[in-house]
Amino acid sequence: MDCSPERVFAVLADGWLYPGWVVGASRMRNVDKAWPAEGSVIHHSVGAWPALIDDTTSVLEWDPPRHALLKARGWPIGEAHVAIDVRTRGHGCVVRITEDAVAGPGRYVPGILRDAAIRVRNEETLRRLAYLAEGGAGQS
Repeated sequence: MDCSPERVFAVLADGWLYPGWVVGASRMRNVDKAWPAEGSVIHHSVGAWPALIDDTTSVLEWDPPRHALLKARGWPIGEAHVAIDVRTRGHGCVVRITEDAVAGPGRYVPGILRDAAIRVRNEETLRRLAYLAEGGAGQS
């Protein structure tokens, strides 16, 4: 990305921006005042109206501007741990998202199929995150 790791984490730290970069998230319902402190939660919906599912994402680890670990829920599909790791490279940074199902039916999808679907989804997620971070979103 053509921005600093701090700019990436500014976007991540603004819970109201979540549907702007997370593929599948369609709206925000609430953001804990403590977000993004460990244990804090954002309340979002996934899907498209009228078939929306209300659920949450919580912070398991928060170490800006290097690492975040989130638990994303999307029941009835399940839950996933999503790690976001950012490293400086030249005048910008490299952002890596790794994700895997940890609960629910999604955990039983064969690894090769699950990995392929997650890879495609997260490529678009990274593209959206780059647009927001490079454009200065989340900056006060």
